[in-house]
This record gives sequence, C-alpha cells and structure tokens, in this order.
Amino acid sequence: MAIGIIQDICREAELDRIYVGKVKSIKEFGAFVEIIPGNEGLLHISQIAESRIRSVGDVLSEGDIVAVKVIEIDGNGKMRLSRKAAHRDQPGITEQEKLKIAPAAAGGSA
Repeated sequence: MAIGIIQDICREAELDRIYVGKVKSIKEFGAFVEIIPGNEGLLHISQIAESRIRSVGDVLSEGDIVAVKVIEIDGNGKMRLSRKAAHRDQPGITEQEKLKIAPAAAGGSA
C-alpha cells in the first residue's frame, strides 16, 4: 500500500487532468503553479478567469491554492495550465474558490 502512495506522489503530470496546486510566483503575464512537488506549470493571465482581468494580482497571490487543468505539455515537459478550463469541467470548484478569492478581488478596485 505504501508503494502506491509513493508512486502517486512521484508521478508525472497528465494532460487534460485537473490538479489542485499552489501559486509559487506571480508574473505580469501569469502565475507559476506547482501541481506536483517539484513540478510547476504556467497559468497564463488569459487562463485565470472567464472574463478579462487587468492584473494577475487582482485574482491570485503567492501561496494561493487553485484548481487548474493541464492543457498542454510541450516536448521539453513545460506545462500550460488553465484555471478557467478546470472550472468549466468541475463547476463545484468555482464555488469553493469564490469564498477564498472574493475578498482579494474586492480589495483590488480601481
């Protein structure tokens, strides 16, 4: 049984799978999210929300836990992630994150 758990932790990311990950860093163009220990992907600003956002920091902060879907893995193993695709596939995720993100988004008014 313990071997199965170790294998599960050490596995590679899978295309089209939804993961719950931690925002490791925020950039102007998106956020890097760690979905498996030591395995990060890019969550581009255009993939954070259904509607256009002005700044990644309006929605996300370092340390946030977010649900993302792996939408591409290139030949070098770099991953592209989508939060909005994860929300489309698993609508219940949206409700859980709204509770967490709403206060941060409200604080970023113009």
